[in-house]
Amino acid sequence: MSQAEEFHNLDDETQGLARELAPGVTTRIFPGEHAMLSVVRIAPNAMGTMHDHPEEQWGVLLDGSAVRIQGGEEIAVKKGDFWRTPGGVPHTMKAGPEGCRVLDIFAPPREAYRKQGKGFG
Repeated sequence: MSQAEEFHNLDDETQGLARELAPGVTTRIFPGEHAMLSVVRIAPNAMGTMHDHPEEQWGVLLDGSAVRIQGGEEIAVKKGDFWRTPGGVPHTMKAGPEGCRVLDIFAPPREAYRKQGKGFG
């Protein structure tokens, strides 16, 4: 593999494996050997499905505003905020009125996300 293939851009919508997670919630996935990045776009006021998985997940709000629903709590987040979700903790996100973009990091990679598809896995 050429080293150039290891470089990506958050704003290039043609890069990564595309996946529709829920209505109004799409992602581009970048799998690695020990970690995985996912650039998620959530349409204005759209919300993902409550779910959990065994992998640890970190998230960073890149743009917009949202409410993170995690472990039974609702926490408002703004651009620049980041959080950790331990494996097995139910979670989802609801975008604010302008929508939002989130960078998620999974360790280890989520096997269901190694290919294009639909849903949270």
